[in-house]
Amino acid sequence: MNRKLRTIDLTLAAMFVALMAVGANITSFVPFLVIGGVPITLQTFFAILAGAILGSRIGAISMTVYALVGLVGVPVFARFGAGLSSIVSPTFGFIISFIFTAYITGKIVQKHKGIKGYVIAALIGMAVNYIVGTNWMYAAYKLWAQAPDGLTYGLVWSWMLVPLPKDIILAVCAGIMAHRLEKSVLSKSTFRNMNRAA
Repeated sequence: MNRKLRTIDLTLAAMFVALMAVGANITSFVPFLVIGGVPITLQTFFAILAGAILGSRIGAISMTVYALVGLVGVPVFARFGAGLSSIVSPTFGFIISFIFTAYITGKIVQKHKGIKGYVIAALIGMAVNYIVGTNWMYAAYKLWAQAPDGLTYGLVWSWMLVPLPKDIILAVCAGIMAHRLEKSVLSKSTFRNMNRAA
């Protein structure tokens, strides 16, 4: 049976909502993170961290809240986007994917506590992000958005080759960071001790 959310759970979930908002628009604050015209966003990185640090349940809740906050009009999406119109955007699937990314990353980490488990969990979380987001994008272009000429399923996936190296590196970094935080700080924290007692 799921325990009730505590104040610390809600606080940490809110922190990751804020981190996601910053990560979505990091190039607005640090312009040099646009490389070759491609912005280096940190949303996948923070979604993975949310699952690895907060666990599957609270991590997924934090990503759900992030999506809802943007949908009600707070400009937390990439390029400070917001509103219900975001749902029809071809890239909205990536926002949905963050919920699954955090949940699956958290589930794997809960069963595999070593650094290898954390890194594998992070990479699988990143793969989930790509699978959900890219398939949504293809479906959106085919069903309701104006598709570029000659659009194919393979072409949509080829677009993802540009951010792929960056996301692999950031996923590995997220896994290593989460593991080190768990070993050095989180395992001794009130948050972890209360989780064990719950």
